[in-house]
Amino acid sequence: MTTPDDPKPIRADQATLFDLPAEPEVRIGTAPPTSGTPRIRRANRHQVAFRSTTLDALLAEDHDARVIWAYVEGLDLTPLYHAIGSVERGSGRPAADPRILLALWLYATIEGVGSARELDRLCRDHLAYQWIAGDVAMNYHSLADFRTGHVALLDDLLTQSVATLMAEGLVDLNRVAQDGMRVRASAGAASFRRRPTLEQAYEEAKGQVEALRIEFGADPAATSQRQEAARERAARERAERIEAALDRLPELEARKEPDEVDKARCSTTDPEATVMKMADGGFRPAYNVQFATDVASQVIVGVEVITSGSDAGRMSPMVEQIRQRTGVVPPEMLVDGGFAQHEEIDAVSAAKVGCTVYAPVPRPRDPKVDRHEPKPGDSEAVAAWRVRMATDAAKLIYKGRAATAECVNALARGRGMIQLAVRGLAKARAMALWQALAHNVMRGSRLRVAAAGKG
Repeated sequence: MTTPDDPKPIRADQATLFDLPAEPEVRIGTAPPTSGTPRIRRANRHQVAFRSTTLDALLAEDHDARVIWAYVEGLDLTPLYHAIGSVERGSGRPAADPRILLALWLYATIEGVGSARELDRLCRDHLAYQWIAGDVAMNYHSLADFRTGHVALLDDLLTQSVATLMAEGLVDLNRVAQDGMRVRASAGAASFRRRPTLEQAYEEAKGQVEALRIEFGADPAATSQRQEAARERAARERAERIEAALDRLPELEARKEPDEVDKARCSTTDPEATVMKMADGGFRPAYNVQFATDVASQVIVGVEVITSGSDAGRMSPMVEQIRQRTGVVPPEMLVDGGFAQHEEIDAVSAAKVGCTVYAPVPRPRDPKVDRHEPKPGDSEAVAAWRVRMATDAAKLIYKGRAATAECVNALARGRGMIQLAVRGLAKARAMALWQALAHNVMRGSRLRVAAAGKG
């Protein structure tokens, strides 16, 4: 028997540690209460937590960074390792693995990253770049030097990439499309000077270099050696650029009409850049980047960078470059009207070359003249080209040029080939080779997947 002071007996299905308030009666079909503070889960970025995982586990298995790394792992980079000064049991700080540097720039090219400083930051802040670096510390000086310091190696790797895809039956080189695109140079329009101004600037620059040497020799303690060396180096490099501009000026003067020779100008920032007419109709300092692409696979098989805004005379050198890379002359070349000079058609159509040209025949001034009718002065190859381009079969084949060459150029534009971040023809060519090699790596990966699906 229980007393009023005794607790009430608790049934087994109601056992709790503390007394709970009575639950409100809920009637079926009634709406929940709308008053009160909503209960939500808020972000807490200050909670200490230990996540037991690896960089490799964080990156998706089909990520493009893995494709790039798999390609780099298969390369023979012995020349790069031989160039490393620090060795086992020797002095010097260990160098970053060249494979990491190569993979970082290939992936950065795919992602449209063209700045060494930006790439350095991404190696600290972005998972894909962290995964490639694998906790190896980077610095932008090493990244910038690597990007432009191995042009010959990049050219060899491009050749190897094409040869590998040909051996796998993914590239046949039966039909190649060539096109050029003008890429803005890293030089301002205001840096272009005429001969009198260049000669005056050169004398001033030489005087500044000499004055700095005298100043440092008179009082070595006036400034730190590092500061003085930097000032002297900057003055010397400016003098060298101006001297290079004066050396190139005769080439630019030769392109002018006789009464406009004195109007020729060259840049003191990038002497090898040339003012060209751009796609928007404006004129700016630029380089002309040439890509040759296999039509069937859209793999880049040839790369060149020139300082002329015209495509004239560039078809036969590209055909020869493809022959040297692959040992094969493409049976058919698809080019636009800028490449179709009669001398070029004769050169690539010769029996020892054996290449058929598909290019539009220019419209004559007289609309009554049939442009596809051979003319008395035409060579056999030029006459055949005129007749060929009037056929429906040739017109159908030529449609592949825009779908190939212009597509590849558009991809390169999307990956940063709008304005160069480097100066000089050699470095501009390095940037074009990075674009071509990165493009081929990704294109080859997709071609293999497609081939495996068909199999």
